[in-house]
Amino acid sequence: MSVPPYLRLPAPDRLLSSRTGWTRDHWEAVADRMLDALVPYATPGFAQYRLPGRTSWSGIVSDGLEGFARSFLLAACRIAGAGGAVDPALVERYAAGLAAGTDPGSGEAWPGLTDCSQQMVEAASVAVALHETRPWIWDRLDARVQERVVDWFSGFVGGRTWDNNWRLFQVVSEQFLASVGAPYSRSDIESGLDRIEDWYVGDGWYTDGDGRNFDYYIGWAMHLYPLLWSRMAGADDGGRTDVYRERLRRFLEDYPHFFGADGAPVHQGRSLTYRFAALAPVWMGALADCTPLAPGLTRRLASGTMRHFAERGVPDERGLLTLGWYDTFLPSTQPYSGPASPYWASKGFLGLLLPADHPVWTARELPLPVEESDQYMALPAPGWLLHGTRDDGIVRLVNHGSDHNPPYDQTADPSEGTHDPHYAKLGYSTATAPEAAPHALARSVDGHLALVAPDGTPSPRRRIHPLRCEGRVAASWYAARLPGDDRTYRVETTSVLHGPWEVRVHRVEAPEGVVVREGGHAVAHAESPLAQAGPDWALARTPDGLSSALVALHGWDGGVEGAAVARDVQSNAHGPRSAIPYLRSRPHPGGRSIHVSLVVLSRDTVHPEALRDSVRVHTGADSVVLTFLDGTTVEV
Repeated sequence: MSVPPYLRLPAPDRLLSSRTGWTRDHWEAVADRMLDALVPYATPGFAQYRLPGRTSWSGIVSDGLEGFARSFLLAACRIAGAGGAVDPALVERYAAGLAAGTDPGSGEAWPGLTDCSQQMVEAASVAVALHETRPWIWDRLDARVQERVVDWFSGFVGGRTWDNNWRLFQVVSEQFLASVGAPYSRSDIESGLDRIEDWYVGDGWYTDGDGRNFDYYIGWAMHLYPLLWSRMAGADDGGRTDVYRERLRRFLEDYPHFFGADGAPVHQGRSLTYRFAALAPVWMGALADCTPLAPGLTRRLASGTMRHFAERGVPDERGLLTLGWYDTFLPSTQPYSGPASPYWASKGFLGLLLPADHPVWTARELPLPVEESDQYMALPAPGWLLHGTRDDGIVRLVNHGSDHNPPYDQTADPSEGTHDPHYAKLGYSTATAPEAAPHALARSVDGHLALVAPDGTPSPRRRIHPLRCEGRVAASWYAARLPGDDRTYRVETTSVLHGPWEVRVHRVEAPEGVVVREGGHAVAHAESPLAQAGPDWALARTPDGLSSALVALHGWDGGVEGAAVARDVQSNAHGPRSAIPYLRSRPHPGGRSIHVSLVVLSRDTVHPEALRDSVRVHTGADSVVLTFLDGTTVEV
């Protein structure tokens, strides 16, 4: 796969960057293309960029501010990284936008910073950009414009934000006020930084607010903003910077395992339209001199991800980022997402703040973990297993811990919570995306073990209750609820990684008459995937050779209707036609049952019949013993 010619990139440098061919020149070229492409959508005074696409719930003016603020962060990386030696028009546009955006009479003024408003998010980007470009923009602004900018930021002082990563927007914005000698609240800054201590769960992991909110916000917000704040605070950091640096160092030890050999990040969590913002913590590790990653690995990871998206049309032929993953795909967005929301991806360019002679830019590329060997990693804090296979470069995430729900109250209904396809699935990967459109979510076939009522309604996996995550084994349960039934039923799943496969052991409580159904990874493509099924197995394969399969090992139907492939359209971020292999049981007799399956996601040829014979299953009263062909025995 190659980068579309409309990006006009430099020739690859295979000596310096043997795996991606990309250098700093490529990064600057992409940044310049993205910035230039925004100009036709600017308001006359450059205070807003009103891009084409669906309006967010905050409205067109807020969306216009978002276009300015988020692209200003990209411009700041480009301006500061070049020491100001950029096209003067770039500096002038953002200086003009600051003047017009803070002028109530300009006709394009920004909304004020009211409590919990979207403007608070955007103010943080403006604050960071102003700090990083201070010699070229802030210091050259007219004093009256500086006063108006300060007045606008002052809406943060004493204000209230949402109690999650938003606390950090207030922290960096008020620290900017402090840095320019304007009134600010030390209490606001301290309380915001104190609050994130409540969310640190160890091993480099935060949760984004109360609950089990584990996703890319941990890297592009919870780790990022404290260290951006410390760049502003300098010596006046109260000793916090060392703590943040050590936490990010620990986080980055594991982070490369989330990226496939083709540069794709694991497709999990909300706000995925920010795409290569996932690179923010990698660059910040280098900026804060706390990364455990070799310089050549840092650039290989970052350039691989940027190239991955560029090869798939991101940015598009207009030079714009759209609401989606590759193409426009609205089901992967949230109601707060507007046309300029994807430009939080600007955080992925923070590496341009490093000088051109920094080792990150001059060292030869090094391979990713998945390029060197098969990878198995347990992350107990979020409740995840990471599983990478060298032969096909795919990384899979087995989810037994992140559900994006508030903390569980033991007196509450254990089935309550949101049902979000970007958190509810048992598995995610770098090669697939969940079925996210509402019509597909109602069916909930992929990545899910459901009790299916006689009327066809599946039980959703809302709140995940973690049980275990160590070595190559993780387990959790959820409370299944069915229509017309006041009871809940415990569905417990244990995942065991072995070789390139995952074996799932399901312990199910169910009422009489329901069907137990499990779906594998959804595969999607522009053309319809091939579907095959036989006794005890089902397989879907895309035209480019990505296969998803489920093989029944114990407790399934075994008949003609026991395995099949479900299809859908316009439901997957990876392509308009998708397919999901699934298994079904016979109608349940009521009570408890055990179901065991083998899960496959591979670019290699898959032989389901052979895989069915690769694991022996022995079920006892209290345990299930798995015996693999190599003699390995696992009891769960």
